[in-house]
Amino acid sequence: MRDRFASRAVVALLFAGAMVLAPPAAAQEVQRGFGAVLRGLDKFAGEATDIELRPGESAGLGTLTITLDECRYPVANPASDAFAHLTIRDGEQGPPLFDGWMIASSPALNALDHARYDVWVLRCITS
Repeated sequence: MRDRFASRAVVALLFAGAMVLAPPAAAQEVQRGFGAVLRGLDKFAGEATDIELRPGESAGLGTLTITLDECRYPVANPASDAFAHLTIRDGEQGPPLFDGWMIASSPALNALDHARYDVWVLRCITS
């Protein structure tokens, strides 16, 4: 358990360091989306499901409850690098299994750690 939190802390520090050290020209203007399209995978059944959510909405994937807080995308290229803030719980109660940002172009960077299900961001809904 401690290793999982340590690895997330390392990823967060690397991401924050990259943001601080990035030259100003590399900064992109981002826009908030009207929602997000996610893909969920039941690894046991081998079934993939696309989930469309608006901010504040929740959807189920097996025993998981997925809530979209926000989705953002680069204005210059809406089809790339969308990132969404998700809260994922196993059931309705208890602490979240995942509470953070997922990046569409790098789903493994900050991934849900679950034995049966995978969830990742495909894109933001732009209109």
